[in-house]
Amino acid sequence: MTYKARIIKDSIAPCGKRLITATLTYPRMIHPELLTHRVLSRNVSSSRAIPVKKLLQSIIEDPAQPVFWGANQAGMQSYVELIGFRLKLSQFLFLQSRWIMICIVWCLMKLNLHKQLANRLLEPWAHVTSIVSATELENFFSLRRTPHAQPEMKKIAELFAIEIENSVPNYLQENEWHLPFVEDHELSKYDIDTLIQLSVARCARVSYLTHDGKRNIEKDIQLAKDLIKDRHLSPTEHQGRAESSQIQSGNFIGFTQYRKTIVGESGT
Repeated sequence: MTYKARIIKDSIAPCGKRLITATLTYPRMIHPELLTHRVLSRNVSSSRAIPVKKLLQSIIEDPAQPVFWGANQAGMQSYVELIGFRLKLSQFLFLQSRWIMICIVWCLMKLNLHKQLANRLLEPWAHVTSIVSATELENFFSLRRTPHAQPEMKKIAELFAIEIENSVPNYLQENEWHLPFVEDHELSKYDIDTLIQLSVARCARVSYLTHDGKRNIEKDIQLAKDLIKDRHLSPTEHQGRAESSQIQSGNFIGFTQYRKTIVGESGT
């Protein structure tokens, strides 16, 4: 069972606002809860994009499961955990049930059913990796680090908070850019438009789980151009230009979000 939080880029604008980009890995079953937080820009590994064989392997080797096996009671939250044979049997049934679906999905793969359908059946035991960017995280943590939060959501929120507490931010000058996944040695090698394109493409690649350290500059640039041309603009929400005043741009404060600089970004 995998829970991970890692800070990708941490920047402070001249106005004092802090923009953080992180990758979070957590069970797919709590992903809808993350989607309720509109202050977060996000891209997430997609069941439509990951090969069936790769997802099957991850379900076999590292299935998602609850961190707290709460007893049923009225309301949305359980505060008392199962014990004894009820706990052991619940854990056994939850994990063993995935083998039925693994066999079904393996057959669907052999029948050449597309991954956007076959992979959906594996989601109860799957993890997802999200890239999230935000300047306003107070409400997120106030809701997700309390005893009333779902335990799995509380766990990833706690890990995220610890990473932020241990992170040393980079202080930007006015008009400098927060660019996730752009390496320091690339900053002096390419112009700002190219650097933004590299960041956009690499943020988009989380859909395919291809952040493996391999870089192809030409492919990254082409991917960014294709995304913008086709109006797939969520990967353009993680880059921000540092400002001297606390202006609001998209869901950022104190940074101009790159998406908001693209003509027609709202689709109108």
